[in-house]
Amino acid sequence: MFTPTDTPRLFALPPGADFPRLLVQGLLTRMDGTPPEAMARVAIHVNTRRMQRRIRALLTEGGARLLPRIRLITDLAQEAALPGLPPPVPPLRRRLEIAQLVQRLLDQQPDLAPRAALFDLADSLARLCDEMQGEGVPAAALEQLDVSRHSRHWERSLRFLRLVGGFLDQDAPDAEGRQRMVVERLARDWQANPPADPVLVAGSTGSRGTTALLMEAVARLPQGAVILPGFDFDMPAPVWDGLDSALDAEDHPQFRFRALLDRMGLAPADVQPWADIPAPVPARNRLVSLALRPAPVTDQWMAEGTRLEGVAEAAEGMTLIEAPSPGAEALAIALRLRQAAQDGQVAALITPDRTLSRQVAAALDRWRITPDDSAGRPLALSAPGRFLRHVAELLADRLSAEALITLLKHPLTHSSGDRNRHLLHSRDLELHIRRHGLAFPDARALRTWAERRPERAPWAEWLAGVLPAAPLSGAEPLADLVARHMALAEALARGADGADSGELWLQEAGQAARAVMDELAREADHGGALSAGDYLPFVTAILQGREVREPVAAHPGIMIWGTLEARVQGADLVILGGLNDGVWPAAPAPDPWLNRAMRASAGLLLPERQVGLAAHDFQQAVAAPEVVLSRAVRDAEAQTVPSRWLNRLTNLMAGLPAQGGDAALAGMRARGQGWLDMARRMEADFSHIPDQARKPAPRPAPCPPLAARPGELPVTAIARLIRDPYAVYAGTILRLRALNPLNPEPDALLRGTVLHKVLETFTGLDDPGDDPRQTLLQTAARVLAAEVPWPAARVLWQARLARVVDWYLAYDADLPGAPVLTERSGKLVLPGLGFTLTARPDRIDAWPDGRLHILDYKTGTPPSRKQQAHFDKQLLLEAVMAEAGGFAALGPCAVARVSYVGLGATPKVEATEITPELTAETRAGLERLIAAYRAPDKGYPARRALFQARDVSDYDHLSRFGEWQMQDRPVPVPVGDAP
Repeated sequence: MFTPTDTPRLFALPPGADFPRLLVQGLLTRMDGTPPEAMARVAIHVNTRRMQRRIRALLTEGGARLLPRIRLITDLAQEAALPGLPPPVPPLRRRLEIAQLVQRLLDQQPDLAPRAALFDLADSLARLCDEMQGEGVPAAALEQLDVSRHSRHWERSLRFLRLVGGFLDQDAPDAEGRQRMVVERLARDWQANPPADPVLVAGSTGSRGTTALLMEAVARLPQGAVILPGFDFDMPAPVWDGLDSALDAEDHPQFRFRALLDRMGLAPADVQPWADIPAPVPARNRLVSLALRPAPVTDQWMAEGTRLEGVAEAAEGMTLIEAPSPGAEALAIALRLRQAAQDGQVAALITPDRTLSRQVAAALDRWRITPDDSAGRPLALSAPGRFLRHVAELLADRLSAEALITLLKHPLTHSSGDRNRHLLHSRDLELHIRRHGLAFPDARALRTWAERRPERAPWAEWLAGVLPAAPLSGAEPLADLVARHMALAEALARGADGADSGELWLQEAGQAARAVMDELAREADHGGALSAGDYLPFVTAILQGREVREPVAAHPGIMIWGTLEARVQGADLVILGGLNDGVWPAAPAPDPWLNRAMRASAGLLLPERQVGLAAHDFQQAVAAPEVVLSRAVRDAEAQTVPSRWLNRLTNLMAGLPAQGGDAALAGMRARGQGWLDMARRMEADFSHIPDQARKPAPRPAPCPPLAARPGELPVTAIARLIRDPYAVYAGTILRLRALNPLNPEPDALLRGTVLHKVLETFTGLDDPGDDPRQTLLQTAARVLAAEVPWPAARVLWQARLARVVDWYLAYDADLPGAPVLTERSGKLVLPGLGFTLTARPDRIDAWPDGRLHILDYKTGTPPSRKQQAHFDKQLLLEAVMAEAGGFAALGPCAVARVSYVGLGATPKVEATEITPELTAETRAGLERLIAAYRAPDKGYPARRALFQARDVSDYDHLSRFGEWQMQDRPVPVPVGDAP
């Protein structure tokens, strides 16, 4: 295939070239005239499976032929059967071993990191060990690091790194270590006995030490060659000479090639084109090459920019989308991809932003276009992954209502038996939980719920028997935790009447999840003991680190690629999405163990390496025949910063008006604005909405038939009838009730209920004992234990009550009367109106003179006298009821006083002395109010007189508040059937 030479053989293809296609063309040209079996003896090493698949597809386009051996570079360690090399340690085992060291470190130094970061730190250490082995950095290099000029943090981390460095000196290497051993052995063997058949390394930049070592060894073979992707043939020699320091030039797209050339003793001029075919748009390659010059030499723009030709030609196939938001960017990209599908173009979106790619895929779904997404999705986000995470939470935390319903509704739960009946019971259980505010449902609550309906009993009994009674406490061997986890997951997936594990381990995602859990079970003996709280993030991290691709009927011409696959090319249209700094390129990940200077001193890769690789991917992709550059000007939080490469490109073009750069840039923006305008028109298309629905809703005041209007209300609803009549209409007439949250919290309503029960219980005691204070606090503790399932809330509320108990007991002792009625119902019938008022007072005392004192306890601020006079008439109405004999146990009695007793942070009593004139006025006001709502044309207006404009009603969405304003007049609207 090649003529003999004494120097390494290095070829390349320019940015924008269809690398796999030109690779195949060059290979066929060089193999022309050889027997068919000669092709089968060629070995090609590539760096991605997509590249591997495409090369095979291109080789078979012209008909059947013998194919070369196309392998992944990373598969060398698994495929090479070299005697004397130990097998690699499974990655999971290594991480478990390191995690134990990190766990001991955190036990000794808890200020180093939170325990939730245990496995993230273990992963970062494992990656560091992999990197050291891949770059050939011995453990001794850590000993030689000088941290005297660094902070104590780095000294402490270095001591731990030296401990972990023991893994590097073991006979059992990691996968990266064995890869390097294989490459070193092959290099030695090839030097002594080189293969006679051609060996190629294609598509790699040599950014990793082991890969660069392999490329050097292959390039020196008699029939070996390296084909580089995206080599900048337009960059002048002085610029190449400036790429001599990693500290200064690591982020340049061509730096890796300069380092590789130095390694082989070659100059850029020694790199030969693999195929005699120019780049798709040579003028654009020259423009981008100049734009991406290293920062110290961007002054060359002034000199070389004036001599740059073909700027308009370079920009002709470029479009620049500068969207106002990520959503607008995604929709504009989707519209361009839809146009490509309609025109028969092969189009690819290249972006590192997985959120953007998911938004684009969702937008394409409206046209039933499913893109071929190369990344798949994390196993943790698949159905089995989510299910396993939910089940792991059951081991670590007390079962909450939210966690239970989430698990019951999961599609894999009860997937082996009668799932329809399971969903029916789950829905009924959720409604029961919401209505009764069960924060932590247990086996007893499930059995109590099932007692009313016998058909629920088997299902409830199954669920009560499967769910853990309590979270695991203390540390357990990892093997036991994994066994518990899998057994519980399979039992929940099996269901009440199933015979296997349901659909848990089926399909691609289920099989991948089973493989992960089986591997974890095999390696669990190396993981020591963990608490259930540590096990949950551990399993989540493992599932998050694996990806699964589920089969879909994807569109053959619409792809979503990662940035690495920009080297594959082969698309008519390339869209570079998410071109903002922090996204592309992403900010270098923080290293908790070594800073930049320490990495450079140890001979490890610098953080800027990832930026340089991303820059090379950008240079490759932007040179495609037709390209769209896209970014969002703002994200959800703030203004964004354009990607440094896009910024350089636009600045350079804007500074070349003599060459038409500014006009070309304006054309790029105009083409992008066209797609944004189309996206905006699409989102703003309301033609399908009826004219009536386009008008804002008026402020409603529904007028139901008189027969439907309430004939009975409690005194607490009178304030609602005054302040927000619409709430009475929706709640009492329509019988609409807001569901309690699935995850209830210890709110003010519950605190008030508990306080009332505490004082009711205490007041009902025949003898409070010698120490009423202690008795009251003990009563509160018992009520709190029974009614409040949150330990923190119990402690807090007990402490709040303890602060006011002395004040309350002193106030209670000064009262002249004694309690005669607590929490007993009464009613008052209004003759002629067909209306009954009901009440359930907190407490009524009888004074020695026979008059009554009505009390109501408040955990917040009691209503003021003005509020009572106009709105909060609860106690005044209870006084009217008592004087009219509304409480049967008391009979008609005069009322002396009503009092709101506030037991908040600042105890306060708001008392009102009752006079015959006040009760008569209150009763007359009630009768006028009820009579007013007996008029057929009297509506129930929304938010009539709420205390504050920002107050929220349960029925604001029903009244369409927001379409109307508080200053709008209510519009009476007859509703319901006429009598």
